[in-house]
Amino acid sequence: MRERIDTILSKVLIFLMGLMVINVLWQVASRYLVRNPSVFTDELAGYLLIWVGLLGAAYATGKGLHLAIDLVPRKLQGRRKLMLETVINALTLIFATLVMLIGGSRLVYLTLLLEQKSSALSIPLGYVYFVVPLSGALICYYAAHNILFPGKNQKENLDGSH
Repeated sequence: MRERIDTILSKVLIFLMGLMVINVLWQVASRYLVRNPSVFTDELAGYLLIWVGLLGAAYATGKGLHLAIDLVPRKLQGRRKLMLETVINALTLIFATLVMLIGGSRLVYLTLLLEQKSSALSIPLGYVYFVVPLSGALICYYAAHNILFPGKNQKENLDGSH
């Protein structure tokens, strides 16, 4: 299941990055070559950056590639290292649940309820903000999986080669 989520998430990220590159290229071309700047490209680039950033953070969490200070984990071995990884994953799970999943869901609900729309694209902002609880759910899944199955995807972390 985890490998399937990783694959889907990586393909979605590749698609979004490709779309962002095409969008920014069109933005530059329409501004400098056609001399008629496109109206929606700037806003779309910002929204795509939000989606890539948050989904990329979830992907990095799943792969254990997120930003970390590893002074202490490098010095620990065996059971102590496993205990530290469990505490870190538990804190990540708590943060993602409270801030991203619950808080993000409330943000989406409120923006859809208030019918807030983006200025250039005229799409409901709740659709843009939906990535917050989505990436929060993915981070929760990865953190919970790492707690329940510590040896599977943290093998490189446990043996010190990460």
